[in-house]
Amino acid sequence: MDITTGVFVWYLKISKLALAFAIIRSKPPGKSCKEYTEHLAKTVSEQDFGRILKVEVLEAEVLRLRRELLLSKICPRFCLENGKPDASAETLLDQECINPVSYSSQLEDSGCDVSNDCHNIDPSKHWLETISPLNLCCTSKEESLTAPVQFLQHLLEIRKLSEGGILQADFTELENDPFTICNSVSQLLDGLTVFYKSPKFPVSNVLTEAVSVLISLITDTKLSNHVLKKCFKKLEEFKKNLIQIILRNGSVNRFQALYAVSHTLALLGRNNILRNSLISLLLSEVRQFAEHLLQAHQIQAMYDITQYENIFPLCMILEQLLQNETEESNVSSSDYDGEEKIKFLKNLDQIILHLSDEYPLFSLYLWRVNVLLNSENSMLAFAYTVKIETKEVVSGDV
Repeated sequence: MDITTGVFVWYLKISKLALAFAIIRSKPPGKSCKEYTEHLAKTVSEQDFGRILKVEVLEAEVLRLRRELLLSKICPRFCLENGKPDASAETLLDQECINPVSYSSQLEDSGCDVSNDCHNIDPSKHWLETISPLNLCCTSKEESLTAPVQFLQHLLEIRKLSEGGILQADFTELENDPFTICNSVSQLLDGLTVFYKSPKFPVSNVLTEAVSVLISLITDTKLSNHVLKKCFKKLEEFKKNLIQIILRNGSVNRFQALYAVSHTLALLGRNNILRNSLISLLLSEVRQFAEHLLQAHQIQAMYDITQYENIFPLCMILEQLLQNETEESNVSSSDYDGEEKIKFLKNLDQIILHLSDEYPLFSLYLWRVNVLLNSENSMLAFAYTVKIETKEVVSGDV
């Protein structure tokens, strides 16, 4: 211990001793030193909690102003004319007609009728009145989603209207203020993670809009570049969290929740970059589970039936993503073609052979994923051969 550290420790002991004497001398009659100390500690703690709340309120206000400033820089006309009172129900309906971005529209074969009777809507007349349909009664869990979803909805609306030539926007401003877009996306992902960990059904409008906005952001040709550049690590963390939520959910009535999480994961795969990394994550999880199941089977040990049931949504997502990859004939190199794919295919035939009698459904999924991974290589080789032969025919060599 050096001299400076020794002096600091000495002063700390003296300070504690002085504080103890001060408490004893100021103790009111009828209270013990312990009771009075606990009372003082509670008072200070409440004051600190109040200060923390004030800081959080101020930080939220600063972020709100930063979002408004960023929108005004991207499109001054939008913010100058959009500062109106809350929209009426009729205006909200108009907005849904102009830009019907909703989670229900993302569901394929959901069994729900999401059609509407909106006709003859003039975007140039109504877009200035659009206020995101988020001024609704929310639970505390959903309130944290409201502000970022509303900001990102406005950003998507500006993007859509600028693309249609209705107004002009400068999205290079997103590069000048990466904090605002990154913070908003992070709040959105954190809010969805909290919901998926302890979901309540039916899902509220705020949460469905949050999923819709997220998918719209990552699939937009212009905005997705900004989002992935600034928020890729956060999106990776979000995907990992969703996978673990699926695997660890042990609730008896968990299957509706598993479907909701699985559907969001599958939607994330609509972005090629996120799809490749998601396939790698899923290959890793399915491979590890298959190896653990094989080990348990060989030594006749008990295995986690809940996790066995929960692995199937991951298998279905993986198969769907690989099918999409194959159908799009993506001949570019993919992240999952590397280490994870090699690990997955290693000894896979033996694993399927040993598990097929006891676990036929899981073995079938392993086999189907195996076929998709290998068929991709076959298709690429075939496409390359056809390309070479075509070139030779055109050049007259054949």
